[in-house]
Amino acid sequence: MSGSTDTRLALDGGTPVRATMLDFSPPVIGEEEVESVVATLRSGWLTSGPRTAELEERFAARTGVPHAVATSSCTEALHLSLVAAGIGPGDEVVTSSFTWPATVNAILHTGATPVFADVDPDTLDLDPDAVQRAITPQTRALLPVHFAGGPCDMDALCRIAATHGLCVIEDAAHAVEADVRGRKVGAIGDFTCFSLYATKSLAGGEGGIVTTSSDESAERLRLLRAHGITRDPWKRARTRTLGHYDVVEPGFKANLADLQAAAALPKLDRLEAFHAHRAELVARYDDGLAPLAGIEPIGRPDYGRHAHHLYVVRIDPDLAGADRDAYAAALIAENVATGLHFLPVHTLTWYREHLSVPPLPVTERAGDQVLSLPLAAAHTDADIDDALAAVRKVHAACSP
Repeated sequence: MSGSTDTRLALDGGTPVRATMLDFSPPVIGEEEVESVVATLRSGWLTSGPRTAELEERFAARTGVPHAVATSSCTEALHLSLVAAGIGPGDEVVTSSFTWPATVNAILHTGATPVFADVDPDTLDLDPDAVQRAITPQTRALLPVHFAGGPCDMDALCRIAATHGLCVIEDAAHAVEADVRGRKVGAIGDFTCFSLYATKSLAGGEGGIVTTSSDESAERLRLLRAHGITRDPWKRARTRTLGHYDVVEPGFKANLADLQAAAALPKLDRLEAFHAHRAELVARYDDGLAPLAGIEPIGRPDYGRHAHHLYVVRIDPDLAGADRDAYAAALIAENVATGLHFLPVHTLTWYREHLSVPPLPVTERAGDQVLSLPLAAAHTDADIDDALAAVRKVHAACSP
């Protein structure tokens, strides 16, 4: 922190709170990750092989399910899960518009139609009552999104799914450490999809993992991620066979490379430590923002464990003196990066022009007000204090 007493916003020529930019979500890259990746490079086996297999086995054991299937991205994890569930043209999938476009694109790539239900005004997770109202005779699946790491009410959603005979495919990109009433996210729905993207707790750079309790579904996922080919290159290398193969259905190219698995693997043993540290940073934010009118963190479900992937606040322009975009611009000038999670998918050009979506008032209001502040296991208490100092400075300048 600069230590400057200059109260003028940096946008107006004042001294920024920080001399250098505070990154929004820097990854944890320690010697463990470096050594793991270097060892993989030296092994000569870079694509899907022993490190990917180890990641799958350990992730399944951690989650408490029989199967974890690694993929090239969480987007592909969602897509392959939908395909494995038999979702296709003419089917509808109920999901949230308050998500990254990947969630919706995965549905569209199967030929199915996304149907949006509104979100809970407190947590911004899917509202089960809204989900119930969105179901039609064409509905085949529910695709809840565990926003910011706060788990959806899976008990309520699974009851709805059971009543209507629907598959449940969870977007848990934000929620690797979350649970619902003591059950781990990953061991609840028919398929649960996690992310290994650079900003995630289990960062491998890119990648995804699907968990499932179904032997049949796991086998189909493994075929689909490798063009539907029955031959496994790592198995062939171990058995030292010619490797005759067959194709049982046209699949996709969606496997995870060992290099990415190697970057993620060392973090498995530290997930709980990372989570505990982020929880401390969240408490620091909560205390620091409490006195600021018009800046309020979104709610956290009381029925489960929050993964604390994002720290999201709502900015009420009437009370805070400026809107979300103005706060974001001012904070960036103070050298504090911010995130936008999310602009509602249905308001973006392609989806607006091609999908018929009724008003989603809670989702749309959130899309105008939410702002994500820096939060990662790599951040220190001092980093969060800098972010708070910047928010206070902007608030003081803007407050009515």
